[in-house]
Amino acid sequence: MGNIAKRHKLILEQLKKDGYVKVQELSELMQVSEVTIRKDLKYLESKKLLYRNHGSASSLSSIISDKHIDIKEKMHMEEKAQIAKAANGLLEANDKIIIASGTTLLAFANEINVNESITVITSSVKVSLALCYNPNIEVIQLGGIMRKNSVSVIGFYAQNILESLSCNKLFLGVDGIDLDYGLTTSDMSEARINQQMIEASQKIIIMTDSSKFGKRGFCKICDFEKVHHIITDRNAPSHIIDAIRERNIEVTLV
Repeated sequence: MGNIAKRHKLILEQLKKDGYVKVQELSELMQVSEVTIRKDLKYLESKKLLYRNHGSASSLSSIISDKHIDIKEKMHMEEKAQIAKAANGLLEANDKIIIASGTTLLAFANEINVNESITVITSSVKVSLALCYNPNIEVIQLGGIMRKNSVSVIGFYAQNILESLSCNKLFLGVDGIDLDYGLTTSDMSEARINQQMIEASQKIIIMTDSSKFGKRGFCKICDFEKVHHIITDRNAPSHIIDAIRERNIEVTLV
C-alpha cells in the first residue's frame, strides 16, 4: 500500500478497533517495510493521534483517568478474583509483605488463606478491614493523609514508616503498563508511596488485569527493571507479555 494517506487511515482504524497496533502486523498487512510503518507512526504521533510503544503504538485514549475505588471494584471482577487466587499461592509462613491500595489488591486481601503467621503492611484501609479478623495475620496500617478515591493513606507519615521497614514481598497494583514508559498510576502521591514500598521490598509482584496493558497513568511508578513477577489474566496482549518475559520477568497468566 503505497499511498501514505491510505496507510494512515488504516492505522487509525485499527487503533480505534483494537486500542493498539503492531509494527510487524501492519507491515505484513500493507506490504511495506517496517521502517515505513515506523515513519508513519512517528508522523501520526507528531500530530497527537497516537503514541508509540516498543514495536507497536497505542491510542491516546489509553491515558488513564482516576476513578473512585467503588467504581473500579465493579470492573473486571472475575479476572481480579483469579489473579487474587494466584497471588495467594505465593504466600509463605512468616512472610512480611506489603499490600498496596487498589481493587485487585482488595480482592487479594479477601482471598488470603494462610495457616501460618504472616505480617501485612498496607496503605489501604479496606485491605486492613478485610484482614483484621484473621488470627494468623498481623496487620500494620500505615498512617497519613486519607486519599478518598482509593480509601488509602498517602504522604510523609506513611513514607516515613516504610523507610524503616524491610519486607520480602510487595503486592502492587497499577493503572498502566507500557513497554517503553514503565508502570504508572493516575495519582502523584500514590506513585510516591508506591516507590517507597518498592524500596522497602525484596520482591515486587504486580497484580493487574489485562485492561491496563498498553496504557499509561498520569504518574510513573517505576521501570520494568524493578519488577520480578506480574500476575494477570489471559486476555493480556501476547506481544506485550512476550516482550516482558524477554526482560526476565516472570509472568503468570490466569
